[in-house]
Amino acid sequence: MPTPLELQIQTLPDNPGVYQYYDKDGKILYVGKAKNLKKRVSSYFNKIHDNAKTNVLVKKIVSIKHIVVPTETDALLLENNLIKTLQPRYNVLLRDDKTYPWICIKNERFPRIFSTRKMIKDGSEYFGPYTSFKTVHTILDLVKELYPLRTCNFDLTKANIDSGKFKVCLEYHIGNCKGPCEGLETIANYEKQVQAIREILKGNFKESLKEFKKLMTDLAMDMKFEEAQKIKEKIEVLENYQAKSTILNPKISNVDVFSIISDESMAYVNFLQISYGAIVRSHTLELKKKLEETDEELLELAVVELRERFHLNSREIIVPFELDFGDKIKVTVPQLGDKKQILELSLRNAKYYRMDQLKQIQIVDPDRHTNRIMAQMQKDLRLSVEPRHIECFDNSNIQGTNPVSACVVFKDGKPSKKDYRHFNIKTVEGPNDFASMEEVVYRRYKRLLDENESLPQLIIIDGGKGQLSSALKSLDDLGLRGKIAIIGIAKRLEEIFYPGDSVPLYLDKKSETLKTIQHLRNEAHRFGITFHRDKRSKAAIQTSIETIPGIGEKTMITLIKHFKSVKRLSKATENEISDVVGLSKAKKIIEFYKEFNSSK
Repeated sequence: MPTPLELQIQTLPDNPGVYQYYDKDGKILYVGKAKNLKKRVSSYFNKIHDNAKTNVLVKKIVSIKHIVVPTETDALLLENNLIKTLQPRYNVLLRDDKTYPWICIKNERFPRIFSTRKMIKDGSEYFGPYTSFKTVHTILDLVKELYPLRTCNFDLTKANIDSGKFKVCLEYHIGNCKGPCEGLETIANYEKQVQAIREILKGNFKESLKEFKKLMTDLAMDMKFEEAQKIKEKIEVLENYQAKSTILNPKISNVDVFSIISDESMAYVNFLQISYGAIVRSHTLELKKKLEETDEELLELAVVELRERFHLNSREIIVPFELDFGDKIKVTVPQLGDKKQILELSLRNAKYYRMDQLKQIQIVDPDRHTNRIMAQMQKDLRLSVEPRHIECFDNSNIQGTNPVSACVVFKDGKPSKKDYRHFNIKTVEGPNDFASMEEVVYRRYKRLLDENESLPQLIIIDGGKGQLSSALKSLDDLGLRGKIAIIGIAKRLEEIFYPGDSVPLYLDKKSETLKTIQHLRNEAHRFGITFHRDKRSKAAIQTSIETIPGIGEKTMITLIKHFKSVKRLSKATENEISDVVGLSKAKKIIEFYKEFNSSK
């Protein structure tokens, strides 16, 4: 059953990327780029467009696919490539044969360096593509100014140079070329300059920048400030430009990229097809787990399925771990470099696809979403049953004053606020967090047992080993140890402690299990600290106003409402207080604070 369009839009990510619109027959209608996918796609459906063609397009859209990329520049390049590959009906601007510019180091003796829109497979090196010709011209101008290379297209073979076939031109006389055509520059010196330029184009221009800055300083020392300023502007552009794109790389050709992410019940395999250094297809396959298959087993099945489905015949595949497909297919597991970046891009798209599916499930079928989280928590925390009923405890006090504790309750992964409870600490004096935890845990479950109420499947203690041990004493006294699972969570490193185990459990920082535990802990802290502040405020009022002879409760409330705090009241003048409660009561209050302050 196809997913409703509104739901697809609602679960799009807020990331840069490329979106693709398809009609009811699965035919592509339009490809576009976005800085924020969700906002951009939503804008198509939020209004009636002035352009009739756009209105017709929107009416035909049945499904939306997207590819998430790291930057807006990557989205621009990928959009350009997909439009030229897929030729969508409603894309007009980029369907011609124009492409973004590259910088070419020509494969020849004394190589020329120039910009081009066409890539010729003659062994030349190509860098880019660049989304701005301004950046290309800036880089070439910088290269020309720093490294005087030839611009002519002479065939500078050793025989031609030795025979004196060529003569130096104006470029030599004005200092833009060192005359390799007449043998005035060695091939070794020229290649050294080309290598420096190659590093600049790769983004490794630290040494070259030093030379630029030296040139700028020398110009400034010679009072050539206008020329120095031009060099400075070019340096700033060079420092900021992005030398390489994740989306297109001419060194990677005809490769298929596969990545996988899985949970308890499903696995998601993303596939990117790379042709001539560019992404031409992206697809994510959902696999339902049946027999607790490993990621390796599932990815092997998915690779075979996707290669057959899309008729892929590439001889190299990029995957996150070693797989065996025989001698005909080269399996690459990249550790760094461009191939690693493309694999990470694939994995990012698999993660976002999974997130989209989970959001859709949460909206359409909240019970299924809850069941999945409960099953995941049971597995991650090594519990015997799903933790449908969880209770979390947190203590609050300031230097032992007004100690309180809070218990929050989650049922089916959601707060059950009617079951929240506050506790005033009764048997503990001073700042003893361990004893306070022991008291409230005992009182909580003694009452549940006395009233025949249901017990939780999991207890979470906000604290480390000490607080967990104290809570365990109470469970022992009540005969509940082993009947209820109990863990402690330490704030600093989010360590999960178990009874009798000195080695803590560390959950994935992005896991839903840890997020649920953190939600419980934060809710318990919020609930407890609110109660603690209320109690402290009441205590402050009682120790001050209620001890003033002749001042009753109503007068006390009136004064606090007006002055906002006891401190402000103590500093108020007799006239200010008399305006609120009358002169006779004002005199009593002023007299009280005089005696109170003198006795300090």
